[in-house]
Amino acid sequence: MRAGICDMVAVARIINATLVIPELDKRSFWQDTSNFSDVFDQDHFINSLANDVKVIKKIPKELSTATRAVKHFRSWSGIDYYQDEITSLWEDYKVIRAAKSDSRLANNNLPPDIQKLRCRACYEALRFSPRIRAMGKLLVDRMRTNGPYIALHLRYEKDMLAFSGCTHDLSPDEADELRTIRENTAYWKVKDINSTLQRANGFCPLTPKEVGLFLTALGFPLNTPVYIAAGEIYGGDTHMADLRSRYPILMNKEKLASVEELEPFINHSTQMAALDYIVSVESDIFIPSYSGNMARAVEGHRRFLGHRKTISPDRKALVHLFDKVELGIMKEGRNLSNRIIEIHKRRQGSPRKRKGPISGTRGMDRFRSEEAFYVNPLPDCLCRMNTSLVIR
Repeated sequence: MRAGICDMVAVARIINATLVIPELDKRSFWQDTSNFSDVFDQDHFINSLANDVKVIKKIPKELSTATRAVKHFRSWSGIDYYQDEITSLWEDYKVIRAAKSDSRLANNNLPPDIQKLRCRACYEALRFSPRIRAMGKLLVDRMRTNGPYIALHLRYEKDMLAFSGCTHDLSPDEADELRTIRENTAYWKVKDINSTLQRANGFCPLTPKEVGLFLTALGFPLNTPVYIAAGEIYGGDTHMADLRSRYPILMNKEKLASVEELEPFINHSTQMAALDYIVSVESDIFIPSYSGNMARAVEGHRRFLGHRKTISPDRKALVHLFDKVELGIMKEGRNLSNRIIEIHKRRQGSPRKRKGPISGTRGMDRFRSEEAFYVNPLPDCLCRMNTSLVIR
């Protein structure tokens, strides 16, 4: 959502358009009725971008009945596509509706002013609503009463497991339930998935049990506070027991706040996710169990704020080691710990340039293989002053 909104800000600038405050998706898996102003500070968004793009709350009455173009902008498009093909639509239409906003703009090879605008839109203009910011601060403050904490984005929710087809450590009944959800969700195109192969290739989120083993191997002590940034964990206590036995100070929104305090957000998954986003960005260490949209957005934001420590698990390497432990070929202890620490020395959010496409890839696969702009918005979001680098 954040990436799509910020890219549309940049596209509006490129084609010299007025941007209408976006309508949020209300038909997704979560069925959230939240509007833009429920999640984000709408007036701040409009005012912050006033010198870059004109943003209005709704289409003017005189254009409400105007013929409009509904356009699927081409994925990962450069400035020439928008200046030529999309700008030409103004000859026939006064309103253009972007049917999709995800990954519509190239990650690289754009003019510096457009890249900097994306930074301003994402990290300055797109601020959460006052109510969400206040609640997020309250959660962070309460979390800090236990000392420095890890924010764990535990992507072990029903929708994620159903979509990815990952069933490791689940019961046959649970696996059947997830398969049924996948088969009945029309816009999930892949139905038949080999869970074992998915996991071996690193395409599955780590299970709570695997996360516990990972944290222990990295050397985090028993009394480390861990904030669970997630929705409802699939299987609940059954699947959380092993992680909780290793790290008993497991906290989440529901434990840190009262029912009355959370009541305004409870039935709005986007707003609940925004609270997790705030606690994750402000954490001492952020660890995602899966590199999904939320994890990538938080990692990029933490990089922008000074490369705050983010440990990205190498899931393919980890499950290979975990299977050895499960089979009794390897034991927990110094050897396993040293292996895991070595694998993750360069996966902790240290400063580096954004990764380009994988060598040998072509066409859409080439663009798809690039590291996304909002995962690592540097060096575009840095100013160089003499020999020092300053975050914009």
